[in-house]
Amino acid sequence: MIYQDFNVIVTIENKSFINDPEGETIYRDLILKNKYKNIKSVRTAKVLKIILSANNPKEAILNVTKMCEDLRIFNSLVSNCEVKITNEKEKTEEIKEK
Repeated sequence: MIYQDFNVIVTIENKSFINDPEGETIYRDLILKNKYKNIKSVRTAKVLKIILSANNPKEAILNVTKMCEDLRIFNSLVSNCEVKITNEKEKTEEIKEK
């Protein structure tokens, strides 16, 4: 088996029907007070950055998804969990270009 390293991003966010007090505070106190009138809403989320070895991207996503479920990293009744592969090098280069 040939393993390769994958950068996986896990984003955990409250479902849309769940209040997000932290997001509401940021919106109200930071955005509106600083006159960013074009901002319509703010939702906060937790992000996990995981590097793991797997055979392919699909296996990497399945492994991380299973880990999140087994360890109860999120509560599926109130939170959405998105798992995706990312390339950290590309993101770093993107930031430097700006």
